[in-house]
Amino acid sequence: MTTATTEEIAVGGRPEGMSMPLLGMVLFIASEVMFFGGLFAAYFNIRAQAPEWPPAGLEHLHASVPGFFTVLLLLSSVTMQMAVFAIRRGNVRALTRWTAITIVLGVVFLCGQVYDYSTLDFTIRDGVYGSTFYTLTGFHGAHVFGGVMYLVIVLIRSMTGQFTARHHAAVEGASMYWHFVDVVWVALFLTLYVLK
Repeated sequence: MTTATTEEIAVGGRPEGMSMPLLGMVLFIASEVMFFGGLFAAYFNIRAQAPEWPPAGLEHLHASVPGFFTVLLLLSSVTMQMAVFAIRRGNVRALTRWTAITIVLGVVFLCGQVYDYSTLDFTIRDGVYGSTFYTLTGFHGAHVFGGVMYLVIVLIRSMTGQFTARHHAAVEGASMYWHFVDVVWVALFLTLYVLK
Protein backbone atom coordinates (compact mmCIF):
# COMPACT_ATOMS: atom_id res chain seq x y z
CA MET A 1 0.00 0.00 0.00
CA THR A 2 1.38 3.41 -1.01
CA THR A 3 0.91 6.66 0.83
CA ALA A 4 -1.09 9.26 -1.09
CA THR A 5 0.73 12.51 -1.79
CA THR A 6 -0.83 15.92 -1.30
CA GLU A 7 -1.32 16.20 -5.04
CA GLU A 8 -3.10 12.83 -5.21
CA ILE A 9 -5.56 14.05 -2.58
CA ALA A 10 -6.17 17.16 -4.67
CA VAL A 11 -9.64 18.58 -4.95
CA GLY A 12 -10.48 19.94 -8.38
CA GLY A 13 -6.93 19.38 -9.61
CA ARG A 14 -5.35 21.58 -6.92
CA PRO A 15 -3.69 20.46 -3.69
CA GLU A 16 -5.53 21.01 -0.45
CA GLY A 17 -4.07 23.53 1.97
CA MET A 18 -1.19 25.92 1.44
CA SER A 19 2.17 24.80 0.09
CA MET A 20 5.30 25.41 2.12
CA PRO A 21 6.65 28.05 -0.31
CA LEU A 22 3.40 30.03 -0.09
CA LEU A 23 3.32 29.69 3.69
CA GLY A 24 6.88 31.02 3.72
CA MET A 25 5.77 34.01 1.63
CA VAL A 26 2.84 34.68 3.96
CA LEU A 27 5.19 34.67 6.96
CA PHE A 28 7.65 36.92 5.14
CA ILE A 29 4.89 39.38 4.26
CA ALA A 30 3.72 39.31 7.89
CA SER A 31 7.22 40.37 8.97
CA GLU A 32 7.17 43.13 6.34
CA VAL A 33 3.81 44.34 7.65
CA MET A 34 5.43 44.74 11.08
CA PHE A 35 8.41 46.55 9.52
CA PHE A 36 6.26 49.05 7.66
CA GLY A 37 3.94 49.30 10.67
CA GLY A 38 6.93 50.51 12.70
CA LEU A 39 7.81 53.09 10.03
CA PHE A 40 4.23 54.37 9.90
CA ALA A 41 4.06 54.52 13.70
CA ALA A 42 7.28 56.56 13.80
CA TYR A 43 5.96 58.91 11.10
CA PHE A 44 2.66 59.56 12.84
CA ASN A 45 4.36 59.98 16.21
CA ILE A 46 6.79 62.55 14.79
CA ARG A 47 4.02 64.31 12.91
CA ALA A 48 1.78 64.50 15.98
CA GLN A 49 4.55 66.18 17.97
CA ALA A 50 5.53 68.65 15.26
CA PRO A 51 4.12 72.16 15.72
CA GLU A 52 3.79 72.54 11.94
CA TRP A 53 3.67 69.89 9.20
CA PRO A 54 5.35 70.28 6.81
CA PRO A 55 7.83 72.59 8.55
CA ALA A 56 7.87 76.27 7.64
CA GLY A 57 9.53 76.93 4.32
CA LEU A 58 8.51 73.60 2.76
CA GLU A 59 5.45 73.41 0.58
CA HIS A 60 2.91 70.62 0.75
CA LEU A 61 3.56 67.65 -1.52
CA HIS A 62 1.64 67.69 -4.78
CA ALA A 63 -0.32 64.50 -5.45
CA SER A 64 -0.86 64.75 -9.20
CA VAL A 65 2.36 63.11 -10.51
CA PRO A 66 2.59 60.48 -7.73
CA GLY A 67 -1.15 59.91 -8.21
CA PHE A 68 -0.60 59.00 -11.87
CA PHE A 69 2.15 56.54 -10.96
CA THR A 70 -0.07 55.15 -8.18
CA VAL A 71 -2.68 54.29 -10.80
CA LEU A 72 0.02 52.50 -12.84
CA LEU A 73 1.13 50.53 -9.79
CA LEU A 74 -2.47 49.52 -9.04
CA LEU A 75 -2.86 48.50 -12.69
CA SER A 76 0.22 46.31 -12.25
CA SER A 77 -1.62 44.41 -9.51
CA VAL A 78 -4.35 43.65 -12.06
CA THR A 79 -1.83 42.44 -14.63
CA MET A 80 -0.08 40.29 -12.00
CA GLN A 81 -3.38 38.70 -11.06
CA MET A 82 -4.06 38.05 -14.75
CA ALA A 83 -0.73 36.18 -14.84
CA VAL A 84 -1.88 34.02 -11.92
CA PHE A 85 -5.23 33.31 -13.57
CA ALA A 86 -3.40 32.37 -16.78
CA ILE A 87 -1.08 29.81 -15.19
CA ARG A 88 -3.94 28.32 -13.16
CA ARG A 89 -5.47 27.52 -16.57
CA GLY A 90 -2.12 26.22 -17.81
CA ASN A 91 -1.63 29.10 -20.24
CA VAL A 92 2.13 29.71 -20.05
CA ARG A 93 2.14 32.17 -22.96
CA ALA A 94 -0.37 34.44 -21.20
CA LEU A 95 1.57 34.06 -17.93
CA THR A 96 4.70 35.28 -19.71
CA ARG A 97 2.89 38.20 -21.35
CA TRP A 98 1.14 39.41 -18.16
CA THR A 99 4.31 39.04 -16.09
CA ALA A 100 6.29 41.09 -18.62
CA ILE A 101 3.63 43.82 -18.54
CA THR A 102 3.74 43.83 -14.73
CA ILE A 103 7.52 44.23 -14.81
CA VAL A 104 7.26 47.17 -17.21
CA LEU A 105 4.66 48.87 -14.99
CA GLY A 106 6.85 48.29 -11.93
CA VAL A 107 9.88 49.82 -13.65
CA VAL A 108 7.81 52.80 -14.82
CA PHE A 109 6.61 53.30 -11.24
CA LEU A 110 10.23 53.31 -9.99
CA CYS A 111 11.19 55.83 -12.69
CA GLY A 112 8.22 57.93 -11.60
CA GLN A 113 9.44 57.84 -8.01
CA VAL A 114 12.89 59.03 -9.10
CA TYR A 115 11.26 61.80 -11.14
CA ASP A 116 9.14 62.82 -8.14
CA TYR A 117 12.28 62.99 -6.00
CA SER A 118 13.88 65.30 -8.58
CA THR A 119 10.99 67.79 -8.28
CA LEU A 120 10.95 68.06 -4.49
CA ASP A 121 12.38 71.11 -2.72
CA PHE A 122 13.83 69.11 0.19
CA THR A 123 16.25 66.24 0.69
CA ILE A 124 16.74 63.51 3.28
CA ARG A 125 19.05 65.90 5.15
CA ASP A 126 16.28 68.50 5.66
CA GLY A 127 15.28 67.60 9.17
CA VAL A 128 12.83 65.03 10.40
CA TYR A 129 10.34 65.82 7.62
CA GLY A 130 12.82 64.95 4.88
CA SER A 131 14.23 61.94 6.66
CA THR A 132 10.82 60.37 7.36
CA PHE A 133 9.57 61.02 3.82
CA TYR A 134 12.62 59.55 2.11
CA THR A 135 12.84 56.65 4.56
CA LEU A 136 9.23 55.63 3.96
CA THR A 137 9.27 56.06 0.19
CA GLY A 138 12.83 54.79 -0.18
CA PHE A 139 12.17 51.54 1.65
CA HIS A 140 9.01 51.07 -0.39
CA GLY A 141 10.96 51.71 -3.59
CA ALA A 142 13.51 49.10 -2.51
CA HIS A 143 10.68 46.62 -2.02
CA VAL A 144 9.28 47.43 -5.48
CA PHE A 145 12.75 46.90 -6.95
CA GLY A 146 13.00 43.55 -5.14
CA GLY A 147 9.56 42.65 -6.46
CA VAL A 148 10.60 43.50 -10.01
CA MET A 149 13.66 41.25 -9.63
CA TYR A 150 11.43 38.45 -8.34
CA LEU A 151 9.14 38.95 -11.35
CA VAL A 152 12.11 38.84 -13.73
CA ILE A 153 12.99 35.42 -12.30
CA VAL A 154 9.35 34.31 -12.73
CA LEU A 155 9.42 35.60 -16.31
CA ILE A 156 12.61 33.71 -17.15
CA ARG A 157 11.25 30.54 -15.58
CA SER A 158 7.98 30.90 -17.46
CA MET A 159 9.84 31.36 -20.75
CA THR A 160 11.72 28.11 -20.11
CA GLY A 161 8.51 26.20 -19.40
CA GLN A 162 9.05 25.61 -15.69
CA PHE A 163 5.44 26.35 -14.65
CA THR A 164 2.28 24.33 -15.17
CA ALA A 165 -1.30 24.58 -13.98
CA ARG A 166 -0.34 22.34 -11.03
CA HIS A 167 3.16 23.59 -10.29
CA HIS A 168 3.41 27.37 -10.04
CA ALA A 169 3.94 28.26 -6.37
CA ALA A 170 6.57 30.86 -7.34
CA VAL A 171 4.00 32.70 -9.45
CA GLU A 172 1.48 32.72 -6.61
CA GLY A 173 4.19 33.89 -4.20
CA ALA A 174 5.23 36.70 -6.54
CA SER A 175 1.61 37.76 -6.83
CA MET A 176 1.15 37.86 -3.05
CA TYR A 177 4.28 39.94 -2.64
CA TRP A 178 3.36 42.32 -5.47
CA HIS A 179 -0.13 42.93 -4.06
CA PHE A 180 1.43 43.61 -0.65
CA VAL A 181 3.80 46.19 -2.15
CA ASP A 182 0.85 47.88 -3.87
CA VAL A 183 -1.23 48.04 -0.69
CA VAL A 184 1.70 49.56 1.20
CA TRP A 185 2.07 52.21 -1.51
CA VAL A 186 -1.61 53.13 -1.33
CA ALA A 187 -1.20 53.65 2.43
CA LEU A 188 1.95 55.70 1.84
CA PHE A 189 0.36 57.78 -0.90
CA LEU A 190 -2.66 58.60 1.26
CA THR A 191 -0.46 59.36 4.28
CA LEU A 192 2.18 61.49 2.56
CA TYR A 193 0.41 63.10 -0.38
CA VAL A 194 -3.29 63.27 0.53
CA LEU A 195 -3.42 63.67 4.32
CA LYS A 196 -2.70 67.33 5.00
